[in-house]
Amino acid sequence: MKILITAAGSYGDIAPYTGLGAHLATAGHDVTLAAHDTFEHLARGSGLRFCSLPADSGTSGPAASRKDLIRAASAFVRRLGAGVADAAAEGADLLVLSTTTAPLGWQLAEAMDVPTLGAYLQPAHPTRAFAPVVSGGRSLGAWGNRAAGRFSLRVVDRVYADAIRELRARLGLPAAAPAAIRARQEAGRRPVLHGFSPAVVPRPADWRDGLDVVGNWWPHLADGARLPTTVEEFLDDGPPPVFIGFGSMAAGEGERLSDLAVAALRRAGLRGVLQTGRAGLDATGDGVLTVGELPHALLFPRMAAVVHHAGAGTTAAGLRAGVPAVPVPVAADQPFWAARLTALGAAPAPVPFKKLTAERLADALTRAVHDGTHAAAAQAVARVMATEDGAGQVLKAAERIGRA
Repeated sequence: MKILITAAGSYGDIAPYTGLGAHLATAGHDVTLAAHDTFEHLARGSGLRFCSLPADSGTSGPAASRKDLIRAASAFVRRLGAGVADAAAEGADLLVLSTTTAPLGWQLAEAMDVPTLGAYLQPAHPTRAFAPVVSGGRSLGAWGNRAAGRFSLRVVDRVYADAIRELRARLGLPAAAPAAIRARQEAGRRPVLHGFSPAVVPRPADWRDGLDVVGNWWPHLADGARLPTTVEEFLDDGPPPVFIGFGSMAAGEGERLSDLAVAALRRAGLRGVLQTGRAGLDATGDGVLTVGELPHALLFPRMAAVVHHAGAGTTAAGLRAGVPAVPVPVAADQPFWAARLTALGAAPAPVPFKKLTAERLADALTRAVHDGTHAAAAQAVARVMATEDGAGQVLKAAERIGRA
């Protein structure tokens, strides 16, 4: 079967699909990953074909206002829509769609007359169980949560409206409103598999059939992959350090965050591994090492705790490693995942990025590292996650669709 996976956004939005794609390819399928050019090396290094999508989002922090955020998101998906249209030339028997690309991928599937399989890293459907993931992680009560979820979908439809209109015209499809297209998807009960652990977010009881939580799929890790020698030497030279990284967040704030991180480590009496990321963290000195992009699967199990922005992928990687976290959420779905970490007991209370100081970070690190309940909670979740096979569940669903 020829499978086209579409994913867009930052590293954490793309990397998990390299492992998923590699799993599908190992089963004998012809898999192409459509993503931004900056991730071509990840796709090809995972043994996948690659199709270019424009418009790396460049997201680095919260927009100045809701209006600015919607305007920026709309511009992003309009550029993305042009690339999705070009992806039709790849041909496919099945489209596997991420949360971000699904509203565009539905149009492509209609034009190509092929089925779709949602493979989401975040819960996107309204539910009484929790508020929309972009609403800050605070419950509004059963009725409020579901109402807010429905409203959030209307906002998403607004963001995608121009891109969908242009994409449908380019594909030769009749005009249709985004809400009507979404309603058709739901009426058809199109399957959506969610790549997070039910131990972290249980499947809501009020979701329709076909919306399932199956466990994570992870970034591809080559056989025999190892940490660099300099990292191994640092790890062997003292007690387990703390990881500090903000992924694609906080661009341009590297100097401030580096100074803050080192001061917090000194106050807490801990060693640290700083990941450069888009912020540009960079520090040297006793007990501090700065690294570039490294596989979390290899690095996190060697840490005493992980400080991160609480993106979906980094949150899951820390739990998989069974180490406590200090979540520092910045924007989007990050407060939701940060709140889940705290609710699970795997982290102290989140430290919002806007309120981050060396003193607050040091206090949170001290609690995370020295209060054994956080490590115990993380390890309990890790044991459950080790039994899950998210990529295998996607493979089963894809082959079931292919046989239909």
